[in-house]
Amino acid sequence: MNLEKFFDYMNNGKKVDEASGLFKVFHALAQEALKITMEINTKYHSEDELVGLFSKLTGRKVDPSFRVFPPFYTDCGKNIIIGKNVFINSCCRFQDQGGIVLGDGCFIGHNVTVATLNHDLNPEARADMYPKSVILGKNVWVGSDSTILPGVKIGDGAVVGAGSVVTKNVAANTVVCGNPARVLKKISL
Repeated sequence: MNLEKFFDYMNNGKKVDEASGLFKVFHALAQEALKITMEINTKYHSEDELVGLFSKLTGRKVDPSFRVFPPFYTDCGKNIIIGKNVFINSCCRFQDQGGIVLGDGCFIGHNVTVATLNHDLNPEARADMYPKSVILGKNVWVGSDSTILPGVKIGDGAVVGAGSVVTKNVAANTVVCGNPARVLKKISL
C-alpha cells in the first residue's frame, strides 16, 4: 500500500483492523519518524535546520517561519500539516496517523499531546483502531500540558488553558479550560 492510499484510508476515519496490512505501514512510518525525531532531539540544530528536518518528517515543505523547541515526538509524522508562523514548544507528542492540521499562527505549549487514534472498546478487538483527525484553526493557542483527543476541531483564535483535556470541538475565539475542557469565556475582538 502506498502512502497516498494509506492516508486516504486513515483520513476517512474507517476502522483499522489489526489483521490488515495497514499495521505494516504504521510500523514502517513509525520507524522513519523515530529516526528523524532522534536526529531532531539529540543535538543542536539551527532554526533553518529544524525547518528542513520537519519538512522531511512530514513529507511536506514546512514554511521557514515555523519554530520548534525540541524535543518533539511523533509515531508517524507524515500526516501532520503545519501552517505559517507556527510555534511548537518542547516535549510535545503528536499521534498523527489520523491527521493533525495546525493552522497559521498556532502556538503549542510545553508537553502538549495531540491524539488521533482510539482503540476498540471490545477487549477481543482492542488492537483495532479508529482514526479521527485533529484540526486547529488559525491563531489557536494550546496551553502547556494539555491533551487534545481524536476528532476535535478548534476554531480560529481559540485558547485552550493549560492542563486541559479537550474532548469536544471548540468554537472560534473561545477560551476553554479543565478536564474535560469547558467554555470559560468568549474572546472580545
